[in-house]
Amino acid sequence: MSEKIAAIDPQPTSGIHQSCLQCSLSNLCIPIAVNKDDIDRLEDLIKQGKTINRGDHIFKEHSPFKSLFAVRSGAIKTYSVTEDGEEQVTGFYLPGEIIGLDSTNTDSYSCSAKALERASVCEIPFTQLETLATKIPTLQHHFFSLMSKEIQGSRQLTMLLSKNTAEERIASLLLSLSSRFKLRKLSGTHFRLPMPRNDIGNYLGLAVETVSRVFTRFQKSGLISVQGREVVLEDMDALVDIVKNHGKCMKPE
Repeated sequence: MSEKIAAIDPQPTSGIHQSCLQCSLSNLCIPIAVNKDDIDRLEDLIKQGKTINRGDHIFKEHSPFKSLFAVRSGAIKTYSVTEDGEEQVTGFYLPGEIIGLDSTNTDSYSCSAKALERASVCEIPFTQLETLATKIPTLQHHFFSLMSKEIQGSRQLTMLLSKNTAEERIASLLLSLSSRFKLRKLSGTHFRLPMPRNDIGNYLGLAVETVSRVFTRFQKSGLISVQGREVVLEDMDALVDIVKNHGKCMKPE
């Protein structure tokens, strides 16, 4: 049986209430061990299925922090604005991932969140979630785990940006997307990039021309196939080797 191609549905159904237990992403954003009664209490506070059009914000940097947001469909990017007024992309979020965890210890959002394509999110008021979590130990533990993953993600980004070669950075990003699509029971080798190349370059600290050049080199070397934003990882082992060997296994052009 062939794998389902990883394409993030940009056309969410709005206006229909769906139980968290019926959601295909529930194993990613809610704890598996929570019982039915506790799920009902959680659903009472979650505002489900809010549609965000492409280019619209879920929240903006420095606005009052009130809620976390679980991505239900589509893709979201987060970014901060530098002192020079330049946009710095800080992350990409796929269905089942939680946005806003990095702001839970402050009064305002530490970055802005914008839809890369038409998306749907579930809003989770944080104060109410905190209160409920004290009554449901598994829920509290789950969100501690999510916060830990957010910290690990920030650390991994710092490590990624410290890598020497553009090849290593882009290979790392492709492998990260691959593993995240696999968690959603989608293909980890054939997927659509939800972000444009200029956002990839911004995120990885590379010029967009460098991003395009590396994609071309990967394609000529048989590591990937690319058509528009559709990407097929043809040689996963080679991509892993690039990351492990600091890009040294790439043949010169």
